[in-house]
Amino acid sequence: FVLAGRDEAARARMIDALELFGIGYSWGGYESLVIPVDPAGIRSVSAWPPMGCDPGDRWGVRLSVGLEDAGDLIADLDQAFAAMGAA
Repeated sequence: FVLAGRDEAARARMIDALELFGIGYSWGGYESLVIPVDPAGIRSVSAWPPMGCDPGDRWGVRLSVGLEDAGDLIADLDQAFAAMGAA
C-alpha cells in the first residue's frame, strides 16, 4: 500500500513503530512481516506510483500478515499509523 501524502521519514516512523510485524520478506511463513518496496520494475498493467501519489517517491509498504491474533495486529497497525504523525 501507499502512504499517500507522507514522506520517507513518516514511512520509516510507521515501520519502526510496529511491534508485532518483523522487517523482512515472506514466502508463506506464519509470522507477520513488513518491508518498504518499490514495485515499479515488476508492474506491467498499471503505473507505479499510483495516480495522485508523489511521482518522486516510488516506495510503498508491503505487509505479509501471519497467524497472530487479528485484533493484536490491527492495534499494532493503528499505533504505527499514529506514530507517523509524531516528528
